[in-house]
Amino acid sequence: MEKRPMMGRRIVLFPLPLLGHMNPMFQLADILHAKGFSISIIHTNFNAPNPENHIGFTFHPISDGLLASEASALDPITLFHILNVKCVAPFRDCLSQMLADALEEEPIACLITDGILHFTQAVADSLKLPRLVLRTSNASSFLAIAALPLLRQKGYLAVQGTQSEVLVPELPPLKVKDIPSIRSSNPEVFYQLTTWMCKEIKASYGLIVNTFEELEDLAIAIVRRDFQIPIFAIGPFHKIVPAASSSLLAPDKSCIEWLNTQAPKSVLYVSFGSAAAVDEIEFGEIAWGLANSEQPFLWVVRPGMVRGSKGSHPLPDGLTQMISRRAYIAEWAPQEDVLAHPATGGFWTHNGWNSTLESICEGVPMICLPFFADQMANARYVTDVWNVGLRLEGKLERGEIEKTIRRLMSEKEGEEIRERAAFFKEKANLCLEEGGSSYKSLESLASHISSF
Repeated sequence: MEKRPMMGRRIVLFPLPLLGHMNPMFQLADILHAKGFSISIIHTNFNAPNPENHIGFTFHPISDGLLASEASALDPITLFHILNVKCVAPFRDCLSQMLADALEEEPIACLITDGILHFTQAVADSLKLPRLVLRTSNASSFLAIAALPLLRQKGYLAVQGTQSEVLVPELPPLKVKDIPSIRSSNPEVFYQLTTWMCKEIKASYGLIVNTFEELEDLAIAIVRRDFQIPIFAIGPFHKIVPAASSSLLAPDKSCIEWLNTQAPKSVLYVSFGSAAAVDEIEFGEIAWGLANSEQPFLWVVRPGMVRGSKGSHPLPDGLTQMISRRAYIAEWAPQEDVLAHPATGGFWTHNGWNSTLESICEGVPMICLPFFADQMANARYVTDVWNVGLRLEGKLERGEIEKTIRRLMSEKEGEEIRERAAFFKEKANLCLEEGGSSYKSLESLASHISSF
């Protein structure tokens, strides 16, 4: 994107300090910076970003009241709750000082925060500063989260174990097992968090979503109807202005050299993101399923991916020699480059939204293995609405894994899915061109911010 002259307006952004939330927030920051706005980042000490990766931004750290070791050990819901309590005073003090220091020729136009940090709405209101919200999930899964109070009232959440395959008529095409959930030591806090998040989004000046109309037109229309605030679907973010990664792991770029030696669309890329974990038995089944498929694969085995293992987990005995010529194991990978590579023919994913959208944008069909939160809903849309992937159901078992890989990578069913994926890749490219849906929505967002 061509950088425009500075508008003399500054935007303050406050990301949730988890990788899957930080990356899209920094991508949004780069997009708005390219539109001519100055950028300031307020961030917690936990998972603090590296300012050297984001030249031209100003950074303002605040206390989160947590030791790094303590924060890393918390389940996500407990962490979110603590951040919404302990960050209130430090955030308010920091933002107040920034407003006081703002030069007349560069006033602060607005605040953009992660939706989960719902306390920021009250702070913004008290300082008479417009707040916009970034939802790092898609519109469809956001509707499922917004419906949680209703679904709980109707008893769906209490029957997940016994009736997991039952359709939820209020949220087609979702089944009970697809309703967003996160394991927590205090499930009640999860429902409180989502209720407050939706309440404060409705009180905001607008919602920014990393998606595009051609993919989620119906869901976006329903969000507009239910929330009655401006909705800006300006994705895919990473195709507008690729942002420097906020990853705490350095990507193994030599895997691209290995991909260069593989046949077109022959490699299955396997990555379950930065947070999902499997047990040792599941890890073994995945490993043997991959090996027995006889398909070349690039597998991200990050430290801590196997529960109870802090470092990189070793492969099962006898497997390394068996796969040595057709596999590459990496602790982390440059995912956008991998998905865009001509050798990549499939993506076995946890269906976090960033990964799902990146796969759609490159026309790479998916094998879906969701773990928690919005991932189950994302997977359902991938397989049952957009028809760009297959889902692994039930217990992980090497025979079923091998069968699913073959279905996607080498059988007619996979060819049909690949054709559908190519259709959405084209739509993702067109929406960003002048006159496209995301192009127009971004122009509207820039005008909206400039009007404050």
